[in-house]
Amino acid sequence: MARPSVSSHDLTFRPVTAGNRVDFEALFTSPGAPKHCWCMVWRRTAAEARNNDSAGRKRQMMARIDAGTPVGLIAYEAGNPLAWVSIAPRETYRNLGGPEANPGEEIWSIVCFWVPRKRRGEGMVYRLIAAAVDHARDAGATVVEAYPVPPDAPSYRFMGFVPAFEKAGFTEIGAAGIRRRVMRLDLG
Repeated sequence: MARPSVSSHDLTFRPVTAGNRVDFEALFTSPGAPKHCWCMVWRRTAAEARNNDSAGRKRQMMARIDAGTPVGLIAYEAGNPLAWVSIAPRETYRNLGGPEANPGEEIWSIVCFWVPRKRRGEGMVYRLIAAAVDHARDAGATVVEAYPVPPDAPSYRFMGFVPAFEKAGFTEIGAAGIRRRVMRLDLG
């Protein structure tokens, strides 16, 4: 069952489902969008990684959507898909580098953003983070984890920047590799 939309100023946020998958496809095939990865970098299994082209990644993502697996939120503006945040239960991703869950914890992870180049610098990521946290909370998460990088990092920039998550109340609890930081927000 689809969750209700979350409003934030002029944007509406909706989880991707089989019912709006055409919007997800339209967003990911728009100019400059991540149609090369289909947000599968942190989701694919070893077997799926063997089929490493854009068409294969799209098929893998569409299979998850059709199966009802949570994959993320689309930000809509005036009814049109505008931006993306990947938010889903941590166990639906491969190892992201966060600590083992404590008993009773339900961890959801934010791993990716996409905002059209012409709309960057408007604070969209802050709204995407807030909507992702609200969505995870509504779905039963007790913790939201993210894996951003410092603003000067040369890679993994699609995962967001540390200051944006600090502003949203996340706390750094460690590192995942050389650049990525593990940040958590307890929804207690």
